[in-house]
Amino acid sequence: MERWLQYEIQKEDAGLRTEQYLRRKGFSRQNLVELKKIPMSVQVGGRFQRMNQVLREGDLLSVHIQDMQRSEIPATNLPLSIIYEDEDLMVVDKAAGMPIHPSILNYDNTLANALTCYFREKGENFVFRCSNRLDRDTSGLTVVAKHMVSANILSVMGSKREIHREYLAIVKGRLTPPSGTVDVPLGRKEGSIIERTVDNVNGERAVTHYQLLYEKNGYSLVSLVLETGRTHQIRIHMKYLGFPLIGDYLYNPDMEKISRQALHAHRLSFRHPITGEPLSFTSPLPKDMENVFNQDSF
Repeated sequence: MERWLQYEIQKEDAGLRTEQYLRRKGFSRQNLVELKKIPMSVQVGGRFQRMNQVLREGDLLSVHIQDMQRSEIPATNLPLSIIYEDEDLMVVDKAAGMPIHPSILNYDNTLANALTCYFREKGENFVFRCSNRLDRDTSGLTVVAKHMVSANILSVMGSKREIHREYLAIVKGRLTPPSGTVDVPLGRKEGSIIERTVDNVNGERAVTHYQLLYEKNGYSLVSLVLETGRTHQIRIHMKYLGFPLIGDYLYNPDMEKISRQALHAHRLSFRHPITGEPLSFTSPLPKDMENVFNQDSF
């Protein structure tokens, strides 16, 4: 992936060293190390600019970002639903059943494989950098950075809770109370490398806000907003309330109405990591979840 970024130096930034200015723009120390490996990667007025050189008001600073490494992930031609794409990032509506990243049991059927194929067909090098990883059987919106700088900025935004997500889930029964907050710590379940559980002694704090949206035929559609992002947080917190997600093979293997956990990343909003422009995306409830309510729409 290749990208030119340009910055016009304003009065308040005059006198900063180039590296100081770029750090203020969200470049990490590792980003700067990588840029130093690329010939003529940082320029002012078409001339090479060292990281310790001082910037002046009116300078036009150009940064050339290139991925020097090539992805080792196999390219696989798989269906993709790309909601948004620009030079810095893309938003993908991931299907249920598609893992995010290759593993021993999922070598060539993942989102990373599909995107590697997508960019290879365009003749572009691509290194997979996903900023919010969804479980294999969770459907919905995820953000993929297209170069190292946007990846770093999105990572920082995520740690600061500046990327806002809303999930939709289906539970059996009428959710009561119909809204509230779960604030209980989660940790790894003893004897398992996958499962998590409520752990009031050694667990990390986990906070989930929930709201009942719809109820029919003994099932409830629930909106969930995370304040923290622990592994399996929604799945464990809803089970803690006594309303586990239907179809959840780990925590509630009730496959009567659906063949996977009924969880969907419905809404995603954040500021663009490079331009600062506010972005917001939604993904409708998938058919298998909609079918739980006999094809009713919401």
